[in-house]
Amino acid sequence: MIALKIRNVSKTFNIGFMKNQSVLSRIISFLSFKTSVKILNVLSDVSFDVNKGEILGLIGKNGSGKSTLLRIISGIYDSDEGSVESTGKIVSLIGLGQGLKDRLTMRENIYLVCSLFGLSRKTVKKRFNSIVKFAELKDFVDTKLFQFSSGMVQRLAFSIAIHSDPEILLLDEVFEVGDKDFKKKSKEKLKELVKGGASIVLVSHELGMIREHCDKVVWLKDGMVKYQGDTEYVLSKY
Repeated sequence: MIALKIRNVSKTFNIGFMKNQSVLSRIISFLSFKTSVKILNVLSDVSFDVNKGEILGLIGKNGSGKSTLLRIISGIYDSDEGSVESTGKIVSLIGLGQGLKDRLTMRENIYLVCSLFGLSRKTVKKRFNSIVKFAELKDFVDTKLFQFSSGMVQRLAFSIAIHSDPEILLLDEVFEVGDKDFKKKSKEKLKELVKGGASIVLVSHELGMIREHCDKVVWLKDGMVKYQGDTEYVLSKY
């Protein structure tokens, strides 16, 4: 059963830049609020499927369009062309600590972000201790997030995401931060989610991790699908 269907997705951005101009011309352009615009093609005609209970790896160099694609899937961006169809609840963890607020305590952030993921206050209350325990942050429940290290923020964000009943989980470089033990525990949790029927799209530069966990892989190059299919096949071409 297909959980996520990506069809012919394309996305461009208009990027303002300064041409090689004289100082006077630049000043005039600035004062007139006129800037030159460059069209950047980020994604072009991207299509693939993710089945229920499957981990799909998304690989490619920086700037290949991976994070933009995840943002389109999660609804943060609209695509210019194409479509995204899903059959379950999408929970995204794109970038370190997405949705978390520095000036709120960990307790306040848990309730805030869980509500954004569609959980009721009653449900969050029931899962609160489990979220804290998984993140290994019981001594910091009422500490404001700006006092957390990047590793602590990463553990909290991941714990919230996996406790939010994801049916489709989007992960962008989520294991780049965190110690060895937390990475191991997180990987085991991903296996548990998949066994329960969840689907995962995993962006990572760690090819060993892609090889270990992913059922298939999509390689994006310059915003286009270069190869897709069996993990070993795609990685052999990468």
